[in-house]
Amino acid sequence: MKIAVGTKNNTKVKAVKAVFHEAHYTIIASDVQPSVSKQPFSDEETLQGAIERAKLAVSYQQADIGIGLEGGVFVAQDGVIWLCNWGALVDRDEVVVVAGGARIPLPNEIGEQLKMGKELAEVMDGYANRRDVRLNEGAIGILTNGAVDRTTMYTHIVHMLKGQYEHQKKG
Repeated sequence: MKIAVGTKNNTKVKAVKAVFHEAHYTIIASDVQPSVSKQPFSDEETLQGAIERAKLAVSYQQADIGIGLEGGVFVAQDGVIWLCNWGALVDRDEVVVVAGGARIPLPNEIGEQLKMGKELAEVMDGYANRRDVRLNEGAIGILTNGAVDRTTMYTHIVHMLKGQYEHQKKG
């Protein structure tokens, strides 16, 4: 079974490979561009990005399944900015399954920079004084002191996608 991942970001591809690890799965990373902004700023926009990534990947690669994983932020009612993450699985028959992941509040100093239009990836590199945080532990890894990294977080989402999809297919 051919599974296309709607990104070439290794943390996300590793998450899909961890869940779809059996020999009958072939995983292909696909560089697709959803219509959402580079820094999704709501749950809805982040979810839309995940769905678009999955749809574009399954179509572009002519795969059996497409997986889209999207990270973003949203503003809570109290004005605090939170990290959010969404995943989507789409098959050739256009069955769509979605799942959300970890949510944690961002420190005010990060939130203020996001409000000024900066991308979380750029802000986190400065905050952590490292390069390419998003390609490694991610904001979640920095802010949880390594207790949960980006790949682990996305692996959890992909498990939920696969489980829901299998449940729907057996019914």
